[in-house]
Order: sequence, then C-alpha cells, then structure tokens
Amino acid sequence: MGLVGEVLLLPFAPVRGSGWVIKQLVREAERIYYDPSAIRAELARLEEQLEADEITEEEFDRMEDELLDRLEIAMRGNAGTDDGTAR
Repeated sequence: MGLVGEVLLLPFAPVRGSGWVIKQLVREAERIYYDPSAIRAELARLEEQLEADEITEEEFDRMEDELLDRLEIAMRGNAGTDDGTAR
C-alpha cells in the first residue's frame, strides 16, 4: 500500500489502533487463563473448598474436569513453543 492508500486510510487509524489494543488484551487474558501455575493453584483451592464442605463432590468433579482440560490445553500449547509461552 502506497502513500495514497495510507492517506485514505488515515481516518481509520483510531479503529486500527483500538483493534491492536483489543488483540493485546485478549492475548494477555489467554496467557493468564492458561498459565499452568495459576491452574494448579485453582485446583488446590478447589480441593480446600471440598475438604471444608464449601462445595459438593459433584461440583468438585465438574470444576476439576474444567481445570484439568485447561491444564491439558496449556501444556499442549507450551510444548509447541520455544520460549515456553502459550500462544
């Protein structure tokens, strides 16, 4: 795209900038959501809640399955990257 194209698209610069910011926010949220250490901490809290009778066995099983699925996705994602970060 040449100079003319850049000039014509200049009014859309705020929209393009907002799109970049949104992509960065989503990327960071996914990094935190799939962080293996955070998932393991959630699993530990979940077990504490079960032992304290704050949740039922069924609730524990359901939430544990969800967390283990996230952990599996996180570990698969990390296996394919060189720097250990999920993408």
